[in-house]
Amino acid sequence: MQKKICVIGGGRWGENHIRTLFQMGNLAGIVETNSRRLDELTEKYPVPGFTQIDNAIQREFDGYILATPAETHYPVGRELLERGLNVLIEKPMALSSEHSRELLEIAGRTKARLMVGHLLLFHPAIKKIKEVIDSGRIGRLYYVYSTRLNLGTVRTEENVFWSFAPHDISILDYFIGQPAVKVEAKGAKFLQDNIYDITMAQFEYPGNIHAHIFVSWLHPFKEQRLVVIGSRGMISFDDSSRRKDILYYNKNIAWCDGKPVKVERPDEIIAYEKLMPLTEELKYFMENLDKEISISSGKTGHEVVKVLEKVQNQISLGK
Repeated sequence: MQKKICVIGGGRWGENHIRTLFQMGNLAGIVETNSRRLDELTEKYPVPGFTQIDNAIQREFDGYILATPAETHYPVGRELLERGLNVLIEKPMALSSEHSRELLEIAGRTKARLMVGHLLLFHPAIKKIKEVIDSGRIGRLYYVYSTRLNLGTVRTEENVFWSFAPHDISILDYFIGQPAVKVEAKGAKFLQDNIYDITMAQFEYPGNIHAHIFVSWLHPFKEQRLVVIGSRGMISFDDSSRRKDILYYNKNIAWCDGKPVKVERPDEIIAYEKLMPLTEELKYFMENLDKEISISSGKTGHEVVKVLEKVQNQISLGK
């Protein structure tokens, strides 16, 4: 049976959900407190519209997408989950680990399906890189790093790490299969007294796997690069590039008579199916409403919020 999904929040990203679900034939309702904006949306996407969340909750749709401002994720998510309703909460899941833990516990108690919108876990390139890592082609995983750089959009309520890094944290945990055991971070403020414009966070994982995330909205060009280093090969992917190729570098360090020797063979482009991540995310959510959500679950969202909180605390101490 076709799943009926209601989107709560009609802002820029909310409309992306609305448009995609409408194209998929699964959009069943829209909640938007601004009545003029709601009229615009329901004219473009003819489904029932609600200015009050309670009216949409009474319909008991198969699932709800919560695409409202981050400060509302906890109270609205809690209300939905307490009623046993399935919900996909946009990232970040909440603004504190205490609140994200509570949402996770409520979902467990009411048996509601809880998913968090870490969109890049459904990017076909990220999924393909995960396959290559798991296949053993790059050998033992050594190091992963991510850069998410751009000029703007500068926030006035949240620092650059809260704004840019949630996707990268979720990707690291996805590739490695477990959360970091140690996090160290530094940041710098230039434009505003209390908002960090650049941060560098270093992660240590079980098995001597390391990673770092560098984010900045004070950068001359856009870069969304991911690099994976293994004992037998290396991978690079830049989501901001035109071709969006996954590059496999057939390079490693071998030992000859006790000395390190560089080994280089021809590089390759790893093929993958270039699907739309949001469509894939929503398909996964709907397909698993009667099953178990394992990718981008509430547990994943909670772990990401814990890291965001740790980094926030560390860079604040370095002020």
